[in-house]
Amino acid sequence: MGVFNVHERVLDAPPDKAGALIDTLAGQEDLLWPHGGWPSMAFDRPLSRGAKGGHGPVRYTVVAHVPSTWVRFAFRAPRGFDGFHEFAVLPLGDGRTVLRHTLAMNARGPARLTWPLAWRPLHDACLEDALDRAQLACTGAVARPARWSPYVRLLRAARVRGVR
Repeated sequence: MGVFNVHERVLDAPPDKAGALIDTLAGQEDLLWPHGGWPSMAFDRPLSRGAKGGHGPVRYTVVAHVPSTWVRFAFRAPRGFDGFHEFAVLPLGDGRTVLRHTLAMNARGPARLTWPLAWRPLHDACLEDALDRAQLACTGAVARPARWSPYVRLLRAARVRGVR
């Protein structure tokens, strides 16, 4: 099953300011990844080609990184995730930038069911939270903060109960 999932936000910030957020991923001062409500992003070394890590049960390797512009991660887990996800900065001019996250993969085996039933809603909520953080870091405010759906809240509650 082919999956192509895109989340993006227009930021009132120049590309260098928006792009700098990418370079903070998994670092001590991570300004992009949503903290607290989601598993932390972590790598075995600073963000660079070849770094291995992920967030929670989602594991990946950094396969490309152009500082302040683009980073691509190739999936290693969960089983059945065959593809990549990436953050990219796209200049719009007039001091505005698009920050885009793209996930492209073939869902195989169990992922053909787990992606649409659990992973996608959680992924979508997490990415919207990340884009809120980007907007806050670039502008100091979030006009319309993302809200988790009742289904996402249910999935998160089930995950928390399952961990105990």
